[in-house]
Amino acid sequence: MKLITTHGRGLMAAMILSLFRFSTTESQAAHPIPDAYKISGFALGCQAYTFNRFSVYEAIEKTDQAGGRIIEFYPGQKLSKEEPTVKWDHNASSAVVEAVKAKLAKHKIKAVNYGVVGIPQSEAEARKIFEFAKTMELYAVTTESLDALDTIEKLVKEFDIKVAFHEHAKNPANPAYKIWDPSYLASRLEGRDARIGACADTGHWASSGLKPVECLRILKGRIVSSHLKERAAIGSHLPDQVYGLGVSDIAGCLQELKAQGFDGNISIEYENNWDHSVPDVAQCIGFVRGWGVTK
Repeated sequence: MKLITTHGRGLMAAMILSLFRFSTTESQAAHPIPDAYKISGFALGCQAYTFNRFSVYEAIEKTDQAGGRIIEFYPGQKLSKEEPTVKWDHNASSAVVEAVKAKLAKHKIKAVNYGVVGIPQSEAEARKIFEFAKTMELYAVTTESLDALDTIEKLVKEFDIKVAFHEHAKNPANPAYKIWDPSYLASRLEGRDARIGACADTGHWASSGLKPVECLRILKGRIVSSHLKERAAIGSHLPDQVYGLGVSDIAGCLQELKAQGFDGNISIEYENNWDHSVPDVAQCIGFVRGWGVTK
């Protein structure tokens, strides 16, 4: 039996380390969300659509005012009051990107996600979205483009950026729309890269007649992000409520996400009181903060 030389042991150690890194790649994201942007253990802030009657700059300001630490952008929002014709999306110029980064830094808000955005099957077109996400150092991109799943998986592996599939509510007039069902989404994601998962929209699940906590359990291990909403009643499309005042069981959702080791973003997408929602959003953030104190 030959003795393994020091050089051989070093080479073997390097090979083992390389294999370890390869095996864990799928569970890591290029830009994990730092703890500095977390509240009660969750990266918590706003989906900019909450402030869709305002500009990107104002959405950042209002997220800060409400006490949020992260923001999820969506495509097409006007950049600022001063430049209302300039739209914010993945086609933005480098100058606009740098301006938005400066605004985020000023308010100590971290951009973590972008969507809901359509991702084309065309790799060349889809690549623009992933390059934008890389430039912005985003944790994930949110979409409903299941038809582009093969393209998405290829680019997820290349860019090491997560993708979350969002769902709207069940639409009886459109039976072809199936993504509202968490079991259907789970089946479509089976065997796919671990960085591809779900954006858990608890409001749309409730509107579809589903219990959000049960949906989270169905998608265990695949929850990338959440649009955390509180509904007034299961099966209702009524406007959003402040956390704790509805039936979505926000506390139960938080507990389930914690139990699953969730490390994505929770974006408050508050679709109510559109012009004056900052106090309501602040109460939602306060609910999460209070929940954390009791755990």
